[in-house]
Amino acid sequence: MRYFNYLTNESRATTFFKVPESFNKETPRGILSHALGAMLYMPGTRESIASDIISRKNIGLASTVFCLEDSIGDSQVLFAENNIAQQVKKIHKGLGDQEIEEADLPLIFIRVRNPEQILRLIETMEDSSRIIAGFIFPKFTSESYRYFEVIKNLNDYTVGPFYGMPIIESPRSIYRESHLHELMGIKRLIDSYQDLVLNVRIGATDFSGLFGIRRGPDVTIYDILVIRDCISDIVNIFGRIESDYVVSGPVWEYFANVERVLKPRLRRSPFEDYHDNSGCTGAKIRSQLLNKYVDGLIREVILDKENGMIGKTIIHPSHIIPVQSLYVVGHEEYLDALSIIENSDGQQGVMKSHYTNKMNEIKPHYKWAQKILLRARNYGVFNEQHNFICLLTEDTYV
Repeated sequence: MRYFNYLTNESRATTFFKVPESFNKETPRGILSHALGAMLYMPGTRESIASDIISRKNIGLASTVFCLEDSIGDSQVLFAENNIAQQVKKIHKGLGDQEIEEADLPLIFIRVRNPEQILRLIETMEDSSRIIAGFIFPKFTSESYRYFEVIKNLNDYTVGPFYGMPIIESPRSIYRESHLHELMGIKRLIDSYQDLVLNVRIGATDFSGLFGIRRGPDVTIYDILVIRDCISDIVNIFGRIESDYVVSGPVWEYFANVERVLKPRLRRSPFEDYHDNSGCTGAKIRSQLLNKYVDGLIREVILDKENGMIGKTIIHPSHIIPVQSLYVVGHEEYLDALSIIENSDGQQGVMKSHYTNKMNEIKPHYKWAQKILLRARNYGVFNEQHNFICLLTEDTYV
């Protein structure tokens, strides 16, 4: 898999100073953990999963989740389990029949309800389970060690390797009287299985439900105080330099136009001068984003990044390209990161940036620079004077 592999060679050369590199489930964890991008959830009851993936219906899709938890009814679990197993077998067969190439296969994860469900799925999927990258653990707590024990045993004796991704969303993880103790307990637990942890994910929808809250399309999750405070502590505990965990941003729920209360925050200026060879203008792209209510998503992804999170849970294909285009590294920040890494030999402590508009201080900016270079590897680097708008054309987004 390679991000933006739907672009022509000409478009890729025009857009990127450094093109994204390819990756798959065998890519080293330290790189792969930063490469999940916009992770599209699909209900496990959907019977078109395999055909959608084989036909590459969703442009730009690089990671996806087949969901057996809240996206399906409790009465649908057995049907969904069997359906997912059959869909995985169809995808595996499609690979063997060359209906889809390995390079076009997104990373596939399954969100389960309990550890035993993993074992049933592996048994039913048989050898086709080799295309699965891992499993997602909902309502994860400091006592949920069984999930990782199952994954560890499967990796030792079956067709893995598989990764696990806990979702922090239980009441104990956010209620004031217990949340710090619980988060530290989760940290101690996953530290015991660190090599199996691909991402730490945040269940902001479940957290909101505990307080009878649902954020509107005019605000981001960071405007909801009780959720913001919890996210702050999750990043504080799991996002530290020494922790080596990647924390992913929570889901954005809206994908169609709804009534606005507040003025859109997507400024006109970045779009004004843009146009492509087909005649698509920046003003048109901006209008399309506003109509689909993607401007709120864009703002939230920017805030995710500023708070050290990479990757985003999504529930609609229209979110794939906007999210992933925002992960492409800008030309300026790439040169800053390179300069910091290349001058970290102890000969100097601070230097003027290549764009001569800021200072680059080597010691405090060093880990930031490493993360930028990881993002550049996975998502590429824009050419000078290019930005995410260049990827939001009518052909690929609308």
